[in-house]
Amino acid sequence: QAQLAESGGGLVQAGGSLRLSCAAPDPIFSNYAMGWFRQAPGKEREFVSAIMWSRSARYADSVQGRFSISKDDAKNTVYLQMNNLKPEDTGVYYCAADQSMGKMITRPNYWGQGTQVTVSS
Repeated sequence: QAQLAESGGGLVQAGGSLRLSCAAPDPIFSNYAMGWFRQAPGKEREFVSAIMWSRSARYADSVQGRFSISKDDAKNTVYLQMNNLKPEDTGVYYCAADQSMGKMITRPNYWGQGTQVTVSS
C-alpha cells in the first residue's frame, strides 16, 4: 500500500482558508493522478479535486472557484488550497492516488489516513 501522508487540517471560521498537504513517494507522485476526497458525518465519501502528472486538474462543482490543487515537484507534495470555506466543507479529507484519472475521481486504489477539517459558522 502506498504511503500518502496528509497534513494541514484544523478548525477555521466560515470564510477562512486552509491548505492541505499530501506527500507521496515516487512513482506515485510523478506518474499517478493524485487528489482529495472528503467525508462528512453521516454521508458518503465524495470526490473533491484531482491533478494529473501533467498538471491537468479536476474539481467537484461544490468547490470550483474556491479550492485550488497544485503540485510541488521538489517536495513530492500535492496541495489543496481551500478558500472561502463553508460549514458544509466540514469533514475528513483523504488524499488519494491512482494510475488513471478516471479511477482517481471514482474509486482510487491508494488512500491516506485522513485529516479533519472543521468549518464553524
